[in-house]
Amino acid sequence: MSYQIKVAASDITFDCNDGESVLDAAERAGFALPYSCRKGVCSECQGGVINAEGISEKALLCCVRPSANVTIAPRKIEKRERVVRKKLDASVFRIAQAAPDVTVLQLRLPTGVRAKFRAGQYLQIHLDDETVRNYSMANPPHQSDSVHLHVRHVAGGRFSDGVLKELAVGKKLRIELPYGEFFFRDDSTKPVILVATGTGFAPVKSIVEDAIKRKLARPMKLYWGARREQDLYLADLARKWHDEGHVEFIPVLSDPEGDWAGRTGIVHRAVLADHPSLAAHQVYACGNPSMTSAARDAFTSAGLPEDEFFCDAFVQTGTLEPAA
Repeated sequence: MSYQIKVAASDITFDCNDGESVLDAAERAGFALPYSCRKGVCSECQGGVINAEGISEKALLCCVRPSANVTIAPRKIEKRERVVRKKLDASVFRIAQAAPDVTVLQLRLPTGVRAKFRAGQYLQIHLDDETVRNYSMANPPHQSDSVHLHVRHVAGGRFSDGVLKELAVGKKLRIELPYGEFFFRDDSTKPVILVATGTGFAPVKSIVEDAIKRKLARPMKLYWGARREQDLYLADLARKWHDEGHVEFIPVLSDPEGDWAGRTGIVHRAVLADHPSLAAHQVYACGNPSMTSAARDAFTSAGLPEDEFFCDAFVQTGTLEPAA
């Protein structure tokens, strides 16, 4: 059995199978809705569902599974090529400790296989208990024979405090990619502001290195927020980009120690201090969901068009494990 999904104020309709989410049905039909976690936590896919009385109620479209024909009012919907994802058995190639609580995991794809993704997107790791973990790809798309993941350690985390400890070079992990609407848009010439907290730096790294490879001329500023300086686990790389003129790097610490002379406070507020109006910019924000939510509200209030704000909120899986 299937149901018809109609998009309000448009001529778009598509079918949704019984038990299928509206988000999955839209992708299958070749339409893109905003989303991030696909777990019903981050609220990025929130949109209206119009009931029989014509009243629009807010709902998470990754969770809505219709039992009748329904009309939706998403924040945005775009015609897109149908998503083609690959499930692959990737081999652990390198494990490196970037900080006490961050591991950089490099996975090598099978011989002759390339990963097609856009800078900023993420993959899913399928675990033996049939659960999945989401991790952003930190390498740019042209490095397509492997994927680099930045894994933040969380006490009790199923992957970061369990599976990761048992990994060794040569061990295989089942992955599926690509996922995510958080990717760099080429159809704009606006200056770009990148905002990251914690391992939200991973997809930002992919975006910046992709822009460098393609010699894009758009001005870029990177604001990376953390508690302490040691949490900026690849700050030397970001400073190298800065020194070479690729991106202006502004680290922001909320709880600095010692003789820190840089910016302090909350990272999205640092952006606003430098840019009272964001009407002419495009923003990519990635990391803690409290940051991405606060940034969306504050930046759009400062003139940023809603459709120029792109985010990936790193939410928790279950009660312990961060999604990225």
